[in-house]
Amino acid sequence: MSLMERYRGAVDDLFKKVRDTQTENIIKAGEIVAESVANGGCIFLSSICHSMEMDSIYRGGGPIFYRHFSYNLSIENNARQRDRSDLGYDSQGAAARYALQQSNFRPGDVLFLSSVSGRTKHVVDLAYEAVQMGIKVIAFTSMEYAVQVEPVHPSGKKLYEIATLTLDNCAPAAEAMLEVDGIEAKFAAASGIASDYIMWSVTSVAVEKLLEKGITPGILKSANFPGGADYNKTVVEPNYDKYGW
Repeated sequence: MSLMERYRGAVDDLFKKVRDTQTENIIKAGEIVAESVANGGCIFLSSICHSMEMDSIYRGGGPIFYRHFSYNLSIENNARQRDRSDLGYDSQGAAARYALQQSNFRPGDVLFLSSVSGRTKHVVDLAYEAVQMGIKVIAFTSMEYAVQVEPVHPSGKKLYEIATLTLDNCAPAAEAMLEVDGIEAKFAAASGIASDYIMWSVTSVAVEKLLEKGITPGILKSANFPGGADYNKTVVEPNYDKYGW
């Protein structure tokens, strides 16, 4: 069997595992999104598995209500490197808190974020601070991976222990799916393609639930297809600015 065929089989198995184990939480996530949008909330997508969130933001066939969120604290300091481990500066919580407070967040908004291992420092910081502000955090993680590593956040918790709802991307521990003869490391990352599959599944639920509430969410057309850009600018975007959907 070729490596391509093995990869396709692994992806089929991965998607089946997602369907078998995550459908209930996917539905819950879609309901959370729909409820927030219906109540005037905003939906923010932070970094999801190496920028998979960009497949959902302002895409033809996708909803207008997904908005990107990121932050960066730029520091210029070229002094020589010194050991500062004794100072206890092991968290970026203050930076995450400041970024959220200075951004267009309100309690009841939804923030999607991701750490495959469940312990990435800046991600856990962001989730922790967001929950404290009343923001609903929906997290992507690999539970198989997360339960095998130790937390690094000062709270002693990993992402899935902080988030409002966790979606298991079903990636194996250490991410890759396939053994390949002659190569030491395993091949083919699982979390990105699984997370994209999950995110569009969540979106399907959210759109359906909004329609059930009598709300027709703005779905974008491809800007490169005739009439698409004009439709987005004259219909979808003004409606979003006015109603949030």
